[in-house]
Amino acid sequence: MRLSKLGCLITLSICFLCVMPARGADVVHIGVVDFQKILATSEAGKQAQAEIEKKGKAMEADLKARGAELEDAKTRFDKEALVMSQEKRAEKERELRIKLMDFKDKEKQYKQEFNNFNMELVGQFRTEVFKIAEELGKKEGFLLILEKRESGILYCPSSIDITDRIVEKYNALPTPKAK
Repeated sequence: MRLSKLGCLITLSICFLCVMPARGADVVHIGVVDFQKILATSEAGKQAQAEIEKKGKAMEADLKARGAELEDAKTRFDKEALVMSQEKRAEKERELRIKLMDFKDKEKQYKQEFNNFNMELVGQFRTEVFKIAEELGKKEGFLLILEKRESGILYCPSSIDITDRIVEKYNALPTPKAK
C-alpha cells in the first residue's frame, strides 16, 4: 500500500511538472506602438504635418505683414509727432493703440485657430491609427497594445514594437480625398 501511494505521488508530480511548462508556454502577446514615429514616417502623417506647416506659415506671413505695417505707422508717427498739434498727436496715438490691440487680437486668434487645426488633424490621424492597431490586435491575438509615450514606457524590446507594421498597413489604405 505504501508503495502504491508513493507511486501515485510520483505519477502526480510528473504530471504536474509536464502540465506546468505547457501552461507557461502560452506567451502573453503584447505590442507597443510609437505614435510619433507613425506620424513622422507614414504617408498620411507626412501629409498632415505638411498641411499643418503650410497653415502655420500662412498665418505667420500674415502676422509679419501686419507687424511691418504697424511698425511703419509708428515710425511715421514718431517723425510727424513733433510738428503735430496736441489734438492730432493724441488722435494718432489712439489709432496706433487700436492697431496694436487689433494686431495682438489677430495673433491670439491665429494661435487658437492653429492649435484647433493641429488638434483636429492629429486627432483624426490618431483615430485612424488606433483603429488599425485594434484590428491588428484582434487579428493577431494581442492581449495588450500600448502607445509608447502616453503609457509612460521607458524601455521595451524592439521585438514587441509593432509601429512599422502599423505604418505599412496605414500606407496600404486608400488615401482619402483632400478637403
